[in-house]
Formats: sequence, C-alpha cells, structure tokens
Amino acid sequence: MSVNVGDKAPSFSLPADGGGKVSLKDLKGKTVVLYFYPKDDTSGCTAEACAFRDALPDFSKMEAEIIGISRDPVKSHDKFKAKYDLTFPLVSDEDGTVCEAYGTWVEKSMYGRKYMGIERSTFLIDGKGVIRNVWRKVKVPAHADEVLKAAQALK
Repeated sequence: MSVNVGDKAPSFSLPADGGGKVSLKDLKGKTVVLYFYPKDDTSGCTAEACAFRDALPDFSKMEAEIIGISRDPVKSHDKFKAKYDLTFPLVSDEDGTVCEAYGTWVEKSMYGRKYMGIERSTFLIDGKGVIRNVWRKVKVPAHADEVLKAAQALK
C-alpha cells in the first residue's frame, strides 16, 4: 500500500519513548511531520534525527509536531533519544503495520542481497489529517530544511 499527496493520512496509535503513546487523532489541528527511518543510532538516522531536533524551534513556532517512527522497540528509542538529546517523540511500529499503511516497508538491496526494510520517507500532514507533501528515498543533508519550508508554506 502507498499514500500520496491529497490522501487522508492513515491513523495510528503507537507506543512511544518514555512509556507514552502517540495517536495521529490526538494531533488534529496541528501540522505533523511524520518521518520514517530505518534504525536507531545508525549514521544516517542519527544525522536525520539531529537535523530535525535542531530545527524543532522553527517547527514549534508553526505548531508543527515532529514524530519519528521505526520498527525499533521503545527501549531502543529511549536510549537513542537520551544519547542525542532528541526532544520529539519516537514511536515504535514493531509489527510494521503503520510502515505498511504508509508504503515505507519495501524491498531493499545491499551488496546484491535483497531484504525488507524501511525506506527513509517523510510525510507532511496538515491539521485536517490530509497528506500535503511526501518525500521518499530521502537524502538526509538539507532534508529537515526542505520539510520546514514546505510546512511554512501550509501556514
């Protein structure tokens, strides 16, 4: 399955770091940056998380929420957040249901070996729950700035 610009964002309610829970319906009225990343504490994922962390004050001015999502367990998210002082929720989609709903669970290839994994992707969701921008196969450098510009254009 895959979602596109103009589609209603698939709803979810998932466990988050610190023992919390994040539900898309609880964020109604706010702009949501939902970014999918492959694995906690790996080089690309750390760079992406830190870029969103550093841009958070600018996102907050627009009442935009940033949510990171991977299939790592909550315990892993807790360590990752503490290590890099991440100040936004990381949610755990251990069974991959939400990854499937957003079309981010894909076949990947490394050194000729095929395997299933998360395609680094970001979805910008407006206050009505409609997807306004989609970035797939994200390249980390300058991505957070690009998402911020798109979010500012919604306001």
